[in-house]
Amino acid sequence: MLYIFTLERSRLASIRPDEVSARKPIWVDIVEPSEEERAWVTDTFAITLPYPEHLRDIEESARFYEENEELHVRSDFLQGKEIGTLSVIVAFVISRNVLFSLHDQDLPLFRLYRQRTQRQPNLVEDSLDVLIDLYDSDVEISADTLEEVYIELGGIGNQVLNTTLGDKEAGAVLAKIAHNEYLNGRIRRNLMDTRRAISFLMRSKLLKPNQLDEARQIIQDIDSLGGHTAFLFDKINFLMNTTVGFINVNQNKIVRMFSVASVALLPPTLIASIYGMNFKFMPELEWANGYLFSLFLMVVSVALPFWIFHRRGWLK
Repeated sequence: MLYIFTLERSRLASIRPDEVSARKPIWVDIVEPSEEERAWVTDTFAITLPYPEHLRDIEESARFYEENEELHVRSDFLQGKEIGTLSVIVAFVISRNVLFSLHDQDLPLFRLYRQRTQRQPNLVEDSLDVLIDLYDSDVEISADTLEEVYIELGGIGNQVLNTTLGDKEAGAVLAKIAHNEYLNGRIRRNLMDTRRAISFLMRSKLLKPNQLDEARQIIQDIDSLGGHTAFLFDKINFLMNTTVGFINVNQNKIVRMFSVASVALLPPTLIASIYGMNFKFMPELEWANGYLFSLFLMVVSVALPFWIFHRRGWLK
């Protein structure tokens, strides 16, 4: 899918591929392109588009570089909160004052930006404005997602600290905490990647003074969000340790019950084993109430330890 935009009346206006020659575009958004669409973009604009397998190259030299008067930038953009679909790799190419963005999935951020820039005037003046605004929007989405993590961790903290957790509830809480820890980590990585991209653009000396000011503001926002991610990591660790502590307490209760039962049942087991021996001179042979007496001793030997344990509070 190709989304081609030109600047018209201080707004981004969508144009068809057959209008490219007559109306100069400033942004070409390429989403899940077919081979025909890739070939059309390559032939029409005389650029080289990277392939998806090249986008996954994690080397720094493959993320930001200039080649054949083309500026190549590769960045991660947030997509959603589910594990496995949190971020999408986007490749940007700036050639002849035209921004090309290539990604395998249509991101909500890009959809909203396309709609907003077509309605509101004076948001962009050239292709670099589009690129910087996309990074700015990505930082805003990261901030919104962190706020959602704050809210969810607040609910988890209220559940952990104000209720008694069983093993099943504690397992569900641990799953939520682990998901938020993963989400917080990916947001922090995304912010770091955005900071590197903005720094590269500033070093490229292509930005205008007003664009440089906006880039510096984006870096300041990223720095402020870095402190929030660090705080969330500490909060997650606290909730994780607290939940694991509740699980240990529940397990200790079970072990204590077995320990108390085993100690309390030792005396009657001893009495039963003694009276089970086939000696000649035993109460059950010479005394008619011998069995009743042995049963009485076993009951007393069970009741007495439990009474002592109850007085000491070991059964609570």
